[in-house]
Amino acid sequence: MTLFQPFDPEEENGRKRLRLPQVPIRSVLPSLVTLVALCAGLTSIRMTIDGRYDVAIALIVVAAALDAIDGRIARFLKSTSRFGAELDSIADFVNFGVAPAVLIYVWSLEALGSLGWIAVLVFGICAALRLARFNVALESHGKPDWHAGYFLGVPAPAGAIVVMLPLYIEFVAVPRGFLTAPIAFAYTVAVGLLMVSRLPTFSGKLVGRRIARDMVAPLFVCGVVVVAFLVSYPWETLMVGTIAYLASLPLSFASFRRREQAEVKPTGPPAPE
Repeated sequence: MTLFQPFDPEEENGRKRLRLPQVPIRSVLPSLVTLVALCAGLTSIRMTIDGRYDVAIALIVVAAALDAIDGRIARFLKSTSRFGAELDSIADFVNFGVAPAVLIYVWSLEALGSLGWIAVLVFGICAALRLARFNVALESHGKPDWHAGYFLGVPAPAGAIVVMLPLYIEFVAVPRGFLTAPIAFAYTVAVGLLMVSRLPTFSGKLVGRRIARDMVAPLFVCGVVVVAFLVSYPWETLMVGTIAYLASLPLSFASFRRREQAEVKPTGPPAPE
């Protein structure tokens, strides 16, 4: 008998559970990245309480970046497990459901009293429902392959980045006024509803799996430029990126509908010979 509970990763495709005396480090690494992201989200809440909103936003962005790579690391190392998936969902709820909602509340919604807290509850519940639906969707089959390029509803990490748009705007140029809290209330609720909606949104899951050899260097340059702008002009970059994402929602809906209609073959009498 050991003092701590054993870490028993499962093999993919429902095969028999592995019970090894020693766990390969590759099995632990993706979960370690997830835990670092969770630490960033929890620390963001502390920075919010201390009034350091800029640091709180930066930590949520870091958590979103780590969330984007932990699954890829698990697939690359062939160390996906049920434990890692459950841990990722818990971390996502804290990082993208609780932390940004608390940040918006302390920053502005607190002025509305209980009404502002209702917006926090709506956003947090929508994030939880979004994550639960996403986990169930992972187990569903029978959809066309092109569906993998879309999410249904705004993903939780994107929702967390998008809901903080009022803070980006204030940091750039626009000071808070008497209408800031009501606008933040409506905006927070709207973003929460977008997360649980059936609006098709572009997915980044397929990005990065394959890339042409002649595009590697331009990709490196673009990555460096984006990081440079994010470090040098963080609020402007986040504001422009958020607005661009919101503008892409009608485009993703139109793209999804176009591919859906193209998949449906018209039925009718055969053409005469």
